[in-house]
Formats: sequence, structure tokens, C-alpha cells
Amino acid sequence: MDHHGVAGRSWSEVVRERRPESARSERLQGLLDAVLSVSSGIELESTLRRIVRAAVDLVDAQYGALGVLGPDRSLAELVDVGVDDHTRRLIGDLPTGHGLLGVLVHDPKPLRLDDLTRHPAATAFPPHHPPMRTFLGVPVRVRDEVFGNLYLTEKRGSGGFTEEDVFVVEALATAAGVAVENARLFEQSRRRQRWLEASSEVRAELLAGCTATDALQMVARRVRDLAEADHALILLVDEENDVLRVHSYAGPGGRSLVGRQLSDGDSVLAAITRDGSPRLIPDLASSLGELGVDASEFGPAVAVALRSAGGATGVLIAVRDKGSRALEPSEVPLLSSFADQAAVAIEFAEKQRTQWLLAVLADRDRIARDLHDHVIQRLFATGLGLQGTLRRAADPDVRSRIQKAVEQLDETVREIRTSIFDLHTSGGNGMEGLRRRLLDTVAELTADASPTPSVRISGAVDTLVPPSVAEHADAVVREALSNALRHARASELTLAVDAGEDLIIRVGDDGIGIPPDVRRSGLANLAERARACRGTLDVVARDSGGTLLTWRVPLP
Repeated sequence: MDHHGVAGRSWSEVVRERRPESARSERLQGLLDAVLSVSSGIELESTLRRIVRAAVDLVDAQYGALGVLGPDRSLAELVDVGVDDHTRRLIGDLPTGHGLLGVLVHDPKPLRLDDLTRHPAATAFPPHHPPMRTFLGVPVRVRDEVFGNLYLTEKRGSGGFTEEDVFVVEALATAAGVAVENARLFEQSRRRQRWLEASSEVRAELLAGCTATDALQMVARRVRDLAEADHALILLVDEENDVLRVHSYAGPGGRSLVGRQLSDGDSVLAAITRDGSPRLIPDLASSLGELGVDASEFGPAVAVALRSAGGATGVLIAVRDKGSRALEPSEVPLLSSFADQAAVAIEFAEKQRTQWLLAVLADRDRIARDLHDHVIQRLFATGLGLQGTLRRAADPDVRSRIQKAVEQLDETVREIRTSIFDLHTSGGNGMEGLRRRLLDTVAELTADASPTPSVRISGAVDTLVPPSVAEHADAVVREALSNALRHARASELTLAVDAGEDLIIRVGDDGIGIPPDVRRSGLANLAERARACRGTLDVVARDSGGTLLTWRVPLP
């Protein structure tokens, strides 16, 4: 063995001299392993946790955290290592980025302290927080943007963090910035894919015959899910009254919002319909105060215009609860694109529906002519013939039967004339009467569905039923028929509407009935509408099978 260079020295002295070089080599190897570790994944959340764990291991710290900054430069998220779940729950709310943590937020450069409690910006720890003294903080940059800060405390051993620790953690932070950027790009790509899938879903439903109302409700639900929001609203422009009206809502509760109108033309939401520009709204509750309902839980929101060829037709809003993290600006282009595609699809569906209605109207005119020119004339001639026979009949029983037949023919002629009137009219002053609206609703719901219901409307529904009750009546018929068509598995379906002292709507079917253990949110809505009109809702099983729904409200 060559002992050159060690003569006169013990082996222990040689080992002590070469140990720093060996330790440095091990540390560089550890840094390389850490860089490879943080770069090995594409999920952002797991990447952040690997960064913190690698930093803790590299400098032998007891605790570590990565504070992610939000758009307002406050702490939006804190990924920590070393604190157990029980202690974390006891500590409570996430730090806001004030005190010592805020020093790196406002001045993003490495900070090393032997005793963090002596720093001028230090604040008292909350109850149950573990004691901490030594501290090392290093910013994590993604390109030229400070993504967040690495915080490391309580270096194991007798000393504090060293300059070499600073160098190692800075090197790790550089690699972490690249890993975070890759993970964010992957997350954005995946999020964009989900938005595209949602757009395709809306288009597919519309092409399958879904109504614009149902499509807008689907849009609200998908926006709430994809934006990770607590609420989603769609307000449409009511051109006749120049107001914004809440058309659809997705979220907990909120039924009282639907139908409400926002009349303030100077509101931020009205401004969106004028200029088409999206808005990040810090506190939506203050912008919805004019709705006259409690929206105090609404916090940060993103609002974008629903645009068609003729301009903005409404506003689509994703909202988080008050006190929640604000929505990211990166969500705005995705939400705007989704809103544009949804608006175009809905406009196309409305044009299809208009064409269908024109075809229906043309068919009604033809039917009305045939009824008037052929059916009524034949029935009238038959009645005259029976009346002539009546004068020659001697048998009282025969006379009674003929008289009854003549009366039935007269009643049939009156019903046909009422039907002809219905086919030709759409209300006085340009507004549709309730009779026409109900018939249109039935035609719309059953255009691509079966069975086709038998419809009977009696009484002066267009004159006796006030507009406020008519709105409820149309909604009740729509929901009751929709439920029966979707769930009853019926072969026969009937709708009867009678207007007298009360407005009575009856929807019957011969289907499977409603199981008592099924939660009937739709029926709860019908009952709520009945109570709003001082009426009642009854749902009973028919003796012959199926269900009979009766919605009854008093008329003024």
C-alpha cells in the first residue's frame, strides 16, 4: 500500500481531512436524487409534496412547508411536512402570509435565521403550534414569477442552517420551479380537456332534443364542477324589460334565486353584457344586492358573457363561498370559451325549435281548415238529419236516444270550434295565452318522446288565470309531464286543466307509480309552487295502476 503523503500522520487525521470532501460528495448526490425525485411526477399536488419532503431531507430539517401564492400575493395554499394531522387540526386556519412568512412574499430572496423569534417581523405562534427556532426560507420561481416559498425550520443537531444549506435549497428550488411549471402545464391541459368534453356534452344533449332550459341548467352544473366552485348562476337578458334575470342555478339550495331580476343597469354584471369583457369579482354578494335575496355566502367569482351572433345574451358566473380562495385568472379563458360554445349551441337549438314551431303552426292551419271545412260540416249535417228523424219517431225511448245524440254532436262541434280558435290564436296584445303556452309545452316535451298525452283544457284559462299563477301553471305542467315521461314507464298519459273557481291541473299515467322511499325533489318543487299560490298538491296511486297528480290553486 502506498503511504506517500501520510508519513508522520495517523490514519484518523487523514480520515478527518478527507471527510468534508466525502460529505460534500454525498450531499451533491442527495441533491441530484432530490432533483430527480421532484421531477418524476406530473401531478401538481404530489409534486409540491415531493419538493417539501426533498428539501427537509436535504438539510435535515424537522419541519418544512411550501407556501403557494395566490393572485393577490397572499398564501393560497400551504403544503407542509412534519406536523401530524391531529396537531394541524388543533392549529386551525391556514396562515395568511403575514409576519415572518410575509417577509419572503414581499422580498423574495433567501432568509436564514438562527432564532426566528428574534426577527422584527416575527409574530406569536397560534396555540398548539410546535416550537420553532432555526429557520431557512427560499423563494421558488417559475420562469420570472414567484410561485411560492420554501420554509424549513428546526435543523436537527446543535447548529443552525448553514450557507451550504442555503446553496443546496436554492438549487433544489430552481429544479422545483421547472417541475412545477411542467405539472401546471399538464394540469392546464387536463383542465382544458375537461372543458372541451363538457362543451361536447352540451352540444350532444341539444342535438338529442334537450330544451334550452335544460341545457342551461346542465351548463350551470358543469361550470360549478369544472371551476371547483360552490355555486354557478346564469343570468339572461330580458330585452323587453331591459333587466338581467336569474335563469339557472347550481349549488346548495338557491331555488329562491331563480326568476329574480337584477334591474341596476350600472352593476358590474350589466356592464359585462354591454362590453362582453369577463370580470374577476372579489365579492359577488355586493353585486347581487339588488336581487332582494340573501346572497351573503357568495364570495369571489368569475363572470363571463354568454355571446351569440347578436351580442351578449346573458352572464355565466362561477362563485366560491365567502372567505374561499379566489378563482385563478387562468380559469377565465376556459370559462369564456365554454360560455361561447354553449351560447352558440343553445342559439342553434333555439333556431331549430323556431323552425319546428313554424312547421307546427303550418300544420295547425291545415288541421283547422280541415276541421272547419269538412268535419264540422259533416257533423252539422248529421245533426240536422237526426233532428229530422226525431220528428218522425214515435217511440219515447228512441226519441230520447236521438235527442241525446244530437246534444252530444252539438257539444262536439263546440269543442272543435274551441280547438280551431286555439289553433289560430296566440293571445291578444302579442302575448301568448296560457292555453297556447300549455299546448306548446306539451308539444315541446313530447316531440321526441312517447306516449303522446291526451290533453283536455276547459274553462276560460286565458282570462281567469292571472299571469303570476300562469307562470306557476306552465312550470307545473312542464315538470309533471317531464317526470312522467322519464320515470313512469307509462303507455297512457293524460293532462286535464280546468279553470273555474280554482285552477286544477291533473296529470295521470298508467305507469309503475312513485316508490315511497324515493326522494321526490321535483314534487317538492311543485308543492312549493302550490303553497306560493295558497293551493295544494296531491299525488295518489290510481286503483287501475299508475299515478294521479292534482295541483289545485284558488283563482281571484
